[in-house]
Amino acid sequence: MASMHWDTWSLDRILILFTALAFIMVGIQVTLFHYRQNFHNKSMWLPVVQAPLFALIGLLFVWVDVNWLRILFALMMGIGIVSGIVGFSMHVRGVGQRVDGYKLRNFMIGPPVMLPLTYAAISGLGLLAGLWGRL
Repeated sequence: MASMHWDTWSLDRILILFTALAFIMVGIQVTLFHYRQNFHNKSMWLPVVQAPLFALIGLLFVWVDVNWLRILFALMMGIGIVSGIVGFSMHVRGVGQRVDGYKLRNFMIGPPVMLPLTYAAISGLGLLAGLWGRL
């Protein structure tokens, strides 16, 4: 079982905790944005379901460092990277479908194109941190 003292925590463990907490926060924001759009595309449910799952696995991994959980966490973070990249392309396409297409105004009021990249970046950080102890 992991120690409860912060000064004994490794950097990778702290980064995994950060990743899990970041997925809670980003998951709330993604849910609010997609709810506002009434989940008009079924793929909008993916990050809404994934984010709390990623957070839960990450929090569990912070406290229990077993090999199968390390593999599961790495796999989930890989899925998160792919989801973020696909989400980015869907958001960019969504901006282009608005009246007047790719105008600055549509980037300001349309789908947030940077949020899926943030999702992918957090997943990338989690993947690096999860594999850190094995490198």
